[in-house]
Amino acid sequence: MSEDVIVPFPRRRRSPDVTPEMAAKIKFLLDLGMTQHDIAAHFKINQGRVSEVNTGMKFPGISSSQLDLF
Repeated sequence: MSEDVIVPFPRRRRSPDVTPEMAAKIKFLLDLGMTQHDIAAHFKINQGRVSEVNTGMKFPGISSSQLDLF
């Protein structure tokens, strides 16, 4: 009889916190028409973080910025 091997699930990765500088760049990229998915991939963050910036839930007073984009 073979023993059942229990394989643990990997820990969930947390999306890094969005900084005010990142939020300004995210808003600029959204203004250019870039998709939330592509922006999230560029910053290596969860797409939900981009959505929070886009809808104004996070950083509503930050304006878009194009300085040091990449």
